[in-house]
Amino acid sequence: MASVRDKAVVVTGAGGGIGAALARRFAAEGARVAVNDLDEAKARKTAEEIGAIAVPGAASGIVPPAREALGGAIDIFCANAGVGTGGGPDAPEDDWALAWDVNVMAHVRAARELVPEWLASGGGRFVSTVSAAGLLTMVAAAPYSVTKHGAYAFAEWLSLTYRHRGIEVHAICPQGVRTDMLAGTGAAGDLVLTPTAVEPEAVADALFAAMEEGRFLVLPHPEVADYYTARAADPDRWLGSMNHLQRKLEERNEG
Repeated sequence: MASVRDKAVVVTGAGGGIGAALARRFAAEGARVAVNDLDEAKARKTAEEIGAIAVPGAASGIVPPAREALGGAIDIFCANAGVGTGGGPDAPEDDWALAWDVNVMAHVRAARELVPEWLASGGGRFVSTVSAAGLLTMVAAAPYSVTKHGAYAFAEWLSLTYRHRGIEVHAICPQGVRTDMLAGTGAAGDLVLTPTAVEPEAVADALFAAMEEGRFLVLPHPEVADYYTARAADPDRWLGSMNHLQRKLEERNEG
């Protein structure tokens, strides 16, 4: 992996959690970092802590202002902002729309801006914070699971389409990470995610290892690879195991 020193890096959703950990790591490696978050105070706090530039606002439209703030082309874009919308088909229409807009379309809009300039310049790096839910599905969170599947599919499409033209893509798929989002997952998170949750810094470490090795799939929880293999090999057995978790969750909620 070429050094990220002096590279122009944008991290969305970097006011805390995984995004802040990614921003800190890139800054520590000598990159010029633009910290984006919908919460302006959080974006500025992270930026001040690491000597970066705060570019607050919605992730969907961040590329032009981030490009201006960094003084030119963006070399690495971390599409990290996400929303953990729960529920099933009964979830409000607005929740489904928000999950689709933030978890998928923000990535699409960023790529729409970035890919042409990366093709012209010979390369760039797109980092998509997906989730193990994008590979496996999460109980009690249909909008989140469905849109994270979409985020993973889009990252995969970018990689298979442009890797021979210098665009490198990474899909980060952790299980539980000790963030505010995990704290808000309630009983489902306590059952499935909390027991093996890692710190956000472990996610940043996993990304940098994948960048060094040129790997698309970033698994801060290596066991996810085994779950993904089992899902593909025997979908009905895997669905039965997940349904067992669903029943346990229902029992907890009823208790």
